[in-house]
Amino acid sequence: MPTLNFKHLRYFWMVAKSGSIARACEQLHLTPQAISGQLRELEESLEVELFRRAGRGLEVTEAGRRILSYAEEIFALGDELLDVARDQTATKSLRFAVGIADSVPKSVAHRLVEPVLHLPETVRLVCREGRLTGLLADLAVHRLDMVIADRSMPANLNVRCHSHPLGESDLTVFGAATLLQSLKGTFPALLDGAPFLMPGDDVAIRSRLEQWFEARRLHPRIIGEFDDSALIKSFGQAGAGLFVAPTAISAYVSEQYRVRAVGRIESIAEQLFAITTERRLSHPAIVAIIQVARDEVFGAATRDPMPDSASDHEQSPIAATPLRSLGRSRTAKQKG
Repeated sequence: MPTLNFKHLRYFWMVAKSGSIARACEQLHLTPQAISGQLRELEESLEVELFRRAGRGLEVTEAGRRILSYAEEIFALGDELLDVARDQTATKSLRFAVGIADSVPKSVAHRLVEPVLHLPETVRLVCREGRLTGLLADLAVHRLDMVIADRSMPANLNVRCHSHPLGESDLTVFGAATLLQSLKGTFPALLDGAPFLMPGDDVAIRSRLEQWFEARRLHPRIIGEFDDSALIKSFGQAGAGLFVAPTAISAYVSEQYRVRAVGRIESIAEQLFAITTERRLSHPAIVAIIQVARDEVFGAATRDPMPDSASDHEQSPIAATPLRSLGRSRTAKQKG
């Protein structure tokens, strides 16, 4: 069985990070011919093409990008090993890699993950963001320890994982003050014809939101579609259109993006799940996230009352109501 030449791998890592063989030569104090020869040997041993020509430079291939991600982890661990060797008092940190789907509100993700940094164990936190399918692929090969998503494990994926409910919250509609001044009527009627920023197809609540509009014969003017929850709020802050966010973070959204709550859609709940490869949770960081989700993020009553707005079934001010926790973990194993 062939062994991996780590010197060749480091040369590849340096060239990929610097963007050219010439810049890598300056850092490694080697000739271009020497590095080119080492890269060819690495490609032959791995039986893949790592680079392709792109103008005057080099571009990492798809296979090269996969290998590069492993190389970064390998050399990061190597640097950590050197640090521990130099400092005999240092303790090894527990690595915890979590993937966060684009559609998950970043403020909620922060509230869920941040307590990991305060565990008794020293934790090195690695956060990755992207589309759910890509994150689940990394989870399946144990490059991630957990994925936080707005839906449970898709049944059509051939990945053996378990979904652990974290909690749910209904939705609130927000808008910039300048935009709200131009709208007439009360909620939800004022949504008819109003500019609206729609969650993208990858967002779980998208279809339920469309059904809610159709049931009430409301036809908002769709300005754009966004998979990223932070980006949709930024456009909403600029007055491009109304948008929805979980009521659980209504106070944060209003303050952070300087928008106002227009109304509450109590009949639609945005759910969050922790997806792992293990049914019985043992990683202390995962246990901490699930605990804080149920006790603080979704399990407690809203402490900060929302500004006066209306619910989806009546035009009157609404009071703060408890956020809903999904209770104890109900895992669902999916097999392809």
